[in-house]
Parts: sequence; C-alpha cells; structure tokens
Amino acid sequence: MFDAIVWLVSWALILIGCVFVVSGAVGVIRMPDLYTRLHAASLTDTGGALFISAGLIIQSIFVFGSAMAAIKVVLILFFTLFTAPTASHALAKTALLSGLVPTDASGKPLLESSEEATQLARSRPADYRSGQDSETFAKESQFFNGELGAGRRNSGRLS
Repeated sequence: MFDAIVWLVSWALILIGCVFVVSGAVGVIRMPDLYTRLHAASLTDTGGALFISAGLIIQSIFVFGSAMAAIKVVLILFFTLFTAPTASHALAKTALLSGLVPTDASGKPLLESSEEATQLARSRPADYRSGQDSETFAKESQFFNGELGAGRRNSGRLS
C-alpha cells in the first residue's frame, strides 16, 4: 500500500512538472515578443524543475533506496534554480542593451526609441566616468557620519 502511494505521489509531481514545461513551450510559441516569451519560459522552466525534481527525489529515496541519487537530484535542482533566472536576466538585459524595445499587448512600443531602451539597461548614466562611484560614496559617508556623529553627541548617548 505504501509503495502505491509513493508511486502515485511521485508520478503526480513528475506529470505536474511536465505540464509546466509544456505550457512554457506553448508560451514561447504564442507570446508576441522576446520579453514575454522569456518570461513564460523562465517561470515555467523553474516550476517544472521543482516538481520534476520533487518527484524524482521521492522515487530515488523510497522506490530505489538511493540517498546518493536524491542528493544528486537536489544538487541539479540547486544549480538549475540559480542559473535559469540568471540566464533569463542576462538575455533580457542584452536585448535592452542592443536596443530591442518592449511592446504592450497591442504591439505598441513602450519606449520612445531604441536608444532609450539601451540607456534603461545601463546601470550607470551615459556621462559616467571611472571612479565616480567611490567619490560619491565617500561624500555620502562623510555627510552621514557628520550628521549622525553630531546627533549622537548632542543626545548624550556617546561621550
């Protein structure tokens, strides 16, 4: 009886994971632009990996009695959960940097130009010069240290 429950639960999880993966494939085919396709693929890929891995872990522990196989599946799941979203983010940022403008449901561009998309993807302004971050950080830390230090001295908490 226990074996039947284990088989039923594990195969149900594996089939749910397969439904996620197939729905992601349908989303990639049916979605209008790169960003929505990427969104559909990355979400369903992660959900499918979770369910399929859960089913395989149950199978490896209770049916095959192999803890080593379960550990390997957990490691595969761990690396998949970290690399899939990172790859999706890198693809989306590269598309923005190359000037691919996202569109709304009617196909109308959400940004004015491809230059605006490129600027949106940059993490620094166009007039950034090397070392500017450290100068800004030093100025801000001096300001906050001066403000907080003066406030602490006046309140009598620190001598």
